[in-house]
Amino acid sequence: MDVERCVRAVQARDERFDGWFFTAVLTTGIYCRPSCPATPPKPENMRFFPSAAAAQQAGFRACKRCRPGAVPGSPQWNERADLVARAMRLIADGLVDREGVPGLAARLGYSVRQLERQLMAELGAGPLALARAQRAQTARLLIETTKLPMADLAYAAGFASVRAFNETVQEVFAVSPSELRTRAKAVDEPGAPGTRTAGTRTAGTRTAGTIVVRLPFRRPLCPDNLFGHLAATAVPGIEEWRDGAYRRTLRLPHGHAVAALRPAPEHIECRLALSDLRDLTTAINRCRWLLDLDADPVAIDAQLGADEVLAPLVAKNPGRRVPRTTDPAELAIRAVLGQQVSTAAARTLAARLVTAHGEPARDADGGLTHLFPTTSALAELDPETLAMPRSRRASVRALVTALATGDLELDVGGDWERARAQLAAVPGVGPWTVDLVAMRALGDPDAFVATDLGVRRAAADLGLPSTPAALTKRAAPWRPWRAYAVQYLWATSDHPINRLPSD
Repeated sequence: MDVERCVRAVQARDERFDGWFFTAVLTTGIYCRPSCPATPPKPENMRFFPSAAAAQQAGFRACKRCRPGAVPGSPQWNERADLVARAMRLIADGLVDREGVPGLAARLGYSVRQLERQLMAELGAGPLALARAQRAQTARLLIETTKLPMADLAYAAGFASVRAFNETVQEVFAVSPSELRTRAKAVDEPGAPGTRTAGTRTAGTRTAGTIVVRLPFRRPLCPDNLFGHLAATAVPGIEEWRDGAYRRTLRLPHGHAVAALRPAPEHIECRLALSDLRDLTTAINRCRWLLDLDADPVAIDAQLGADEVLAPLVAKNPGRRVPRTTDPAELAIRAVLGQQVSTAAARTLAARLVTAHGEPARDADGGLTHLFPTTSALAELDPETLAMPRSRRASVRALVTALATGDLELDVGGDWERARAQLAAVPGVGPWTVDLVAMRALGDPDAFVATDLGVRRAAADLGLPSTPAALTKRAAPWRPWRAYAVQYLWATSDHPINRLPSD
């Protein structure tokens, strides 16, 4: 790492670098986020680590003031598609807790030794240490925001035993779990993203499986297109906009959940009703992925804003994110259903699938009734029941079959290029669908839907080439952020996807 740049970021308390690296202080034995409000230490007393796990392995404990675990994740894991980035996305999704390091290595197609060597070389910690650091942060979150007994809490955070839970909390935070809970206040602490919202600890009517957390992000963030897109394309039964929040059902490894995401100036409020608390970490990270909260808007907007055509759009509403998905297979199926039809028609078709084949889900607070159907459930689908042209019915059937058999793999830890090739091989799936899935399901920041009608109309209105080939060539300076350029181009229309819904 560039030590001088890190020192300047710490001395400036620059929050843009939170999550990029962690600062350890030799004289105190603690590690902090770059924006820690404490007086910056002398440069000779600073040591820098690429991950919280590496700092912990070096013997440093987390700062009690700035809570370095409660920061946005490094943007690198969203921007890159190499082994380390793919591994970090899967670790964040809780794969190591569920399947261990061998399961992670198998999913990535590498040996355990190769995987550990590459993670150690870049992050200073292996997959077990990285997963352990994540469990510690989840444990702190549960300790401070719930009334769960410590034994249940340890289990929910992913620890194999109460002893391992106690030892990890003591080592990472330098206090016992009970001391952490005693210190926790009953109201919000300003500047402490990731903690509870007001009243969570005293709301005795809430079930043990309902957690309210803050999701931090790098500023600026434009919520209009992000929540506007999710609300405008919401499929009845699995998604809705209610009381100023986007709500949807989630299928998780140990059960299901209902997530309610509400934008606020400094964070996203995330309310999770979980059927199994072991899914908390996975649910939080899937919500972060859905809202693209680990993006680096300053770097993205600086490059796009250097283009004289995009500059006014970036200046008007900086910080646009790419609305993603919590289920890549779901988005791929919905993308094929939505080929060459309106947003309303696509919602209707998807809603019929949900009603006929989705698994019922409980929602105590709203109108959510189902989980989106699994690929195995849809494999039994009679294409003749779909109200669409015969060729598209065949495409839906072929896509579902490829997903169900494993011939098409779409997940956050997948290889982007391989997934693109597999998707393009599905009959009836063209460039628009491939790029849309790459952008919103795989998270490729450079995916560019040059054939999209809205993008082409915006390009024409702005004086850009409107044919796909010419527009793709003109968009070369926008790389590797063309997926974000799409959001700015879409924003030139008056479509509901660009407006934050009114209650």
